[in-house]
Amino acid sequence: MKPVKQAAAFFLLLGLSTLCLAADGPLMNFPLSVMPDNPEILVLEINLAPGQESQPHRHNGHVFVYVLEGKINMQVAGEEMVTLSPGEMFYENPDNIHAVSQNASDTEPAKFLVHIIKTIGMPVSTPVN
Repeated sequence: MKPVKQAAAFFLLLGLSTLCLAADGPLMNFPLSVMPDNPEILVLEINLAPGQESQPHRHNGHVFVYVLEGKINMQVAGEEMVTLSPGEMFYENPDNIHAVSQNASDTEPAKFLVHIIKTIGMPVSTPVN
C-alpha cells in the first residue's frame, strides 16, 4: 500500500475508533432469531410527507428504524403505538404485522432510515388485510 493510502487508512481508523469511544453505548442491542440461508441487509431512506402513512404490511425480515427528522408513529399488531423523534429507534421482527407507520405531523415532513435483514430475493414488504 502506498504511504498516502496507508496514512489515509490510519486516520480513518483512528477517527472511527474515536467515534466508538465517544459513544454513550449502543442505540439497540439484542440477539436475532435464527437467520434463514442467504441473508442480506437492505438500507432504505424513507421520506414521509406531512400526514402520510402506509397501509398495514409485514416485512419478511428483521427491521430496524432510525428516525432522522420529524416525528413518526409506529405500531405492530398487539402492541402500543409509539411516537419516535430524531435519534430514536424501532424494531420489528419477521412475524410482526406493521399496523401503523405514519408521519405524526400534519405540517412537517419526516425522514427515517430502515435497515432490513432478510433472505435474498424476498420482497421488502407484503400487504396484509
